[in-house]
Amino acid sequence: MTTDAAAIQSQAANRKSQMHRLSIFAGDIKIAHTVFALPFALLSTFLAAQGWPRLGQLALILICMVTARTLAMAVNRLLDATLDATNPRTARRAIPAGALSRGFYWLIVGVCAAAFIGATTGFWWGYRNPWPFRLSVPVLLMLSAYPLLKRFTRFCHYYLGACLAIAPLCAWVAIRGSIDAPPFWMFGAVLLWTAGFDIIYACQDYQNDIAAGLFSVPAKVGIANALWISRFTHVGCAAMLLALGIFTPQLGVFYFVGVGIAIALLIGEQMLVRADDLSQVNLAFFTLNGFISLIVGTLGIVDVLRRS
Repeated sequence: MTTDAAAIQSQAANRKSQMHRLSIFAGDIKIAHTVFALPFALLSTFLAAQGWPRLGQLALILICMVTARTLAMAVNRLLDATLDATNPRTARRAIPAGALSRGFYWLIVGVCAAAFIGATTGFWWGYRNPWPFRLSVPVLLMLSAYPLLKRFTRFCHYYLGACLAIAPLCAWVAIRGSIDAPPFWMFGAVLLWTAGFDIIYACQDYQNDIAAGLFSVPAKVGIANALWISRFTHVGCAAMLLALGIFTPQLGVFYFVGVGIAIALLIGEQMLVRADDLSQVNLAFFTLNGFISLIVGTLGIVDVLRRS
């Protein structure tokens, strides 16, 4: 009995330890930020289905979104661990702080890759659409390459935007097995939206990026000029969102209300940050951008369902 009790206690402690590590990991990769791209992927899903998609398809898309983003962030933390250790803002991340091992992160990468590829296989087996499976490895490689870009090009912010922006493209292909104009408008909008707020976020690391020899827009042109580039980039995002509504018959008044709110939030985001005051970057980056994607995605889906 004593041996059995000790074994049970050991198993319980091990489970608690595993849950604790997963909790640290979830916080380290900010898993809640999956919300940035997810509403656009869902809007693309509903547009492609011209109403409610099949529940199986919707479940597979959700699995792909969560596992792809988790894998990308885990790879980011692995590739950037040495750089993170030298940056006061990122030195507390799990790997440089010693809270989690590299091996744990590689395990997460392997599990997420298998789950993502398995989910894409579900479109082939269940819906006779092989394209998600055929594109699965190239998509994962594209997402994993992002941390390398800042080592040699100042277009890294726009590459990150493309990584988020392929979500609506992939969702459309997963539902239809082909590609059409609406997801390209979303691709452009999400790319420019993401790049714009990533440039703002990178302003925090201006001095560190210069010292480390990293490539970023702020390190190249200075914080003040970088903020202007971010503003023009967000103007392009607004134009793409409007074009999506104009050229997509399923979208109407609710979607345009959402776009109007999104544009107002983008303006507010830009007003929160100044070259001599970056104290509101986290509010601009995390809170407002989360509202933008949720509002546009939700109201767009309402329009699609209303007109289906």
